[in-house]
Amino acid sequence: MKRYLLPILILMSFLGFSQKYDTNTPELYTKYREDQFYAAVTYNLLNDKPSDISQTGFSSGFHLGFIRDMPINKRRNVALGLGLGISANSYNQKNVLIQEIDNTINFTKIDEGDYDVSKNKFATYLVEVPFELRWRTSSQSEYNFWRIYTGFKVGYVVYNTTKFKSEVTTEKLSNINSFNSMQYGLTLSAGYGTWNFHVYYGLNSIFDGTTSFEGNSLDMTSLKIGLMFYIL
Repeated sequence: MKRYLLPILILMSFLGFSQKYDTNTPELYTKYREDQFYAAVTYNLLNDKPSDISQTGFSSGFHLGFIRDMPINKRRNVALGLGLGISANSYNQKNVLIQEIDNTINFTKIDEGDYDVSKNKFATYLVEVPFELRWRTSSQSEYNFWRIYTGFKVGYVVYNTTKFKSEVTTEKLSNINSFNSMQYGLTLSAGYGTWNFHVYYGLNSIFDGTTSFEGNSLDMTSLKIGLMFYIL
């Protein structure tokens, strides 16, 4: 336990120092920034899904990254933010079996009651670039404040998986071409203090234009609702 004590004390000292400002030093007022690291957990919903598809269970998302805060006014309570992050998202759904047949990916409608399904989901893992317009009531000595950050996020899918498990068959696929490599949408984070409401509204389909279900294009988009945590 002792070998972990020194690194912990150093980290605590660093964090404590980064949060303290000498308000009698005017130049610090022109240098401080806010909310440069973020972490979020979301509940993921599927928008524009066909009537034959429904969701079940908890579809989760985990998001982590860094945003460079760039104030654009003298008070430094209005800023632009440009960052880099990672995101892992799962979507539990019903009534679709995704499988590979003759080197072709097929999306087939099924009755899960006939299969006794225990798992049916797909997941995406992305590298993301968020861009935000940021407003807050902060100052160089105020650590709890109101904030509204709105913006746009572009993500690149670096890995994807699909999992289907039942008493009849088990299908596991990865890195299939049916997913859109680029995914983007609008973001909003708002709240007071540590935890904030967060929403992401996808503007393009999770799957590419060649993916069809029951003869129609599968144009489902993502809606992510959850909590965002910011630190300096």
